[in-house]
Amino acid sequence: MFYYVLKYVLLGPLLRLVFRPRIEGLDHVPASGAAIVAGNHLSFSDHFLMPAVLRRRITFLAKAEYFTGPGLKGRLTAFFFRSAGQIPVDRSGKEAGQAAIREGLGVLGRDELLGIYPEGTRSHDGRLYKGKVGVAVMAIRAGVPVVPCAMIGTFEAQPPGRKIPKVHPVVIRFGEPLDFSRYAGMEGEKAVLRAATDEIMYAILSLSGQEYVDRYAADVKAEAARKAAQGRRFPRLPHR
Repeated sequence: MFYYVLKYVLLGPLLRLVFRPRIEGLDHVPASGAAIVAGNHLSFSDHFLMPAVLRRRITFLAKAEYFTGPGLKGRLTAFFFRSAGQIPVDRSGKEAGQAAIREGLGVLGRDELLGIYPEGTRSHDGRLYKGKVGVAVMAIRAGVPVVPCAMIGTFEAQPPGRKIPKVHPVVIRFGEPLDFSRYAGMEGEKAVLRAATDEIMYAILSLSGQEYVDRYAADVKAEAARKAAQGRRFPRLPHR
């Protein structure tokens, strides 16, 4: 119930008023039945802008940290995300990935829309990164279409570290559904999963026009953090 209050009364109208998003290809999202909407992830605002423009309810797999914050603020944040249709997912380790897949398949088993960001985390620099294969596992196992989605302008509106978004033009673009029925029963084959995931990421890339990086975003972030830490530990001496 609170989901629809957020969407139609509280958050949805505010987001439309502030961002005035331009929506393209909305008819590509199935009007009924299970489907996956797979998008790029540029900003914290993505969690709310896409649901605000869809005609159907969508459930996202969200990082568990949003649900485990301390104190009153943490409890309110967890309540908000649960009410907004988010499912907490622990992103650490292989077993966590399997748990996320089980949760996602549960949503699809109820003939609902599942939202997922195949990159696994927000882009820290606005580029599109290599997708993780969980989206392909779910699409093939459940036998559902994948609708690619590109969020454009949300990185500029709310880049990493910015708590309050600024007004900036936003485009939300949906592409034609991708059919992976040719891979039925092959969700255990690594080459198949990689091929299907790359097809999804290429579709997102074609919609967004981003620069593509054939590495996982989490690895690039970790590498940048290590270099930054080393720089603080061993600062360069000025040239004489």
